[in-house]
Amino acid sequence: MTHLHLESASPGDTEQLAVAVAGVLRPRDVVLLSGDLGAGKTMFTKALCAALGVVDAVTSPTFTLMHEYRGRALNVCHADVYRLERTAEFDDLDLDGARAAGNVLVIEWGEVLSDAFPDHLALRFAHADDANQRSITLAAHGSGWQSRLERIAAHLGTTVAP
Repeated sequence: MTHLHLESASPGDTEQLAVAVAGVLRPRDVVLLSGDLGAGKTMFTKALCAALGVVDAVTSPTFTLMHEYRGRALNVCHADVYRLERTAEFDDLDLDGARAAGNVLVIEWGEVLSDAFPDHLALRFAHADDANQRSITLAAHGSGWQSRLERIAAHLGTTVAP
């Protein structure tokens, strides 16, 4: 598994990361987001959707569990699985069906689903000392993400670590 560790000094830095990720996304990709409340998961998703050409307002799906957005070339299913407790609740979201239809899945609190999606990009957001700073770690899971993580790093002017 390959990692990329970044320090985001501002929301603008996180938006640049989202642009880099959007540039390597393909239909049926899975992006799993984790981190404390307010760490930047939804802000990243808003920027990702904007980079994909979504014109609708992107909001947190905490209470509705999933929102679907149409982009220029890719559609995004943005889910929040924080409140789900049983496997049947995951099944009710039909994430597999959304993925089979070609949608990109972006799942907040998604670390609980990493076994269900062995080929995914994981992003972990953490608060830093300054209120606007974040520590963000990207991890490529599965062979489909290894070279794309390197492309993300190159876009951002950095390198990946083994």
